[in-house]
Amino acid sequence: MSIPFWLLAGALIAASACGRTPPAEPDLLRTATIKDIMDSMVDPSAEFLFDSVATIADERGITEKAPHTDEEWLEVRRRAIQLLEAPNLLVTTGRQVALAGEQSKNPEIELQPAQIQQLIDGDRVSFVTRARALQDAAMMALKASDARDKGALFAACERIDKACENCHLHYWYPNDKRAQEAARTGQ
Repeated sequence: MSIPFWLLAGALIAASACGRTPPAEPDLLRTATIKDIMDSMVDPSAEFLFDSVATIADERGITEKAPHTDEEWLEVRRRAIQLLEAPNLLVTTGRQVALAGEQSKNPEIELQPAQIQQLIDGDRVSFVTRARALQDAAMMALKASDARDKGALFAACERIDKACENCHLHYWYPNDKRAQEAARTGQ
């Protein structure tokens, strides 16, 4: 029994294609530091969300602040997505806390960038876990924006604040007794 030539040729071509190694992906640049990502993405997005929904009690009474228009809800959604994706950038392997030589602006309260880097490098699992807590809170905000639910957005903002504070208390200002006490007592 003879195998047709075209069948044998096809089998050889298929086998040789399976053995090829795909080309290596190019490395992407990691020029931004954790501080850069916090300053340009995380802080502005979180602040926008915090400012988008509130209950304000003053001499005029109680005022509810929340998104109302399609455009306002869309902007909440955009900021939630930024806050959802920023932790992926923060935890990128090799990402530095700050530029070489950069120092803390409040050394009496804040750790120096090299100290923060040491804490992160010493226990990356905890750092990634804290970043995931921010993502989970941001996902709540995204779902709230899609549902146009101001109560759920308010709850998401509380979770975002807690996720941020838990990370900052560990990495940025662990020696701030006042902040530690406020976190412990929930104030």
